[in-house]
Amino acid sequence: MTKKAVVLSSGGIDSTTAMAIARDREYDIYSLSFRYGQRHSVELECAKKVACHLGTIDHKIIDIDLRQFGGSALTDDIAVPKHDNVAQIDQTRIPITYVPARNTIFLSYAMAWAEVLKAEAIFIGVTAVDYSGYPDCRPKFIQAFQTMANLATKTGVTKQTVLTIETPLIQMSKSEIITTGDRLGVDYSLTISCYDPDDQGRSCGRCDACLHRKKGFSEAGIPDPTPYT
Repeated sequence: MTKKAVVLSSGGIDSTTAMAIARDREYDIYSLSFRYGQRHSVELECAKKVACHLGTIDHKIIDIDLRQFGGSALTDDIAVPKHDNVAQIDQTRIPITYVPARNTIFLSYAMAWAEVLKAEAIFIGVTAVDYSGYPDCRPKFIQAFQTMANLATKTGVTKQTVLTIETPLIQMSKSEIITTGDRLGVDYSLTISCYDPDDQGRSCGRCDACLHRKKGFSEAGIPDPTPYT
């Protein structure tokens, strides 16, 4: 019997690697991305390319507007913090690039599509190692959402499917994620991590996401294909 998985895709390293792992586990992949009012759209172009590259059955882009709430450097008129190296990133507080409730919202949409598809799994590329202090990337949150999902859906209540939230990267560092994806044939030149790319889609090289990306490729010993400004 064919296994189905909804995979949340941002067009970045983590979600792309999670999708490659889902493919390696022989799931039919249904990719889900969001135009949520983020300051750049290049990540959605990357998500489209990744969906094609990894052979998804379908790829949907959902429009929601989190800019109406703001509260994040990604959805409000707040400067994205820039640094010269990873050591300068403040690890003691939740960063201003955290988007309030974003993963809860994204997982809720994924749960709805999974119910229609009668999919057994949702894959999300969260990691508790290089997770930048985001509360909705913690294992405790994922487990709580999985419990809720099976209480909140017809397919869960009737036991037609038992939905699992798969987090294959949760205990991996960025270098381990990149090494895993490279082994599975991921083309990371199709991805972007930057919180503040320029109009040509080039990465800034100095935001938290760029610095973790650079460090990950360096530690993995794999050339970084990213065009930086």
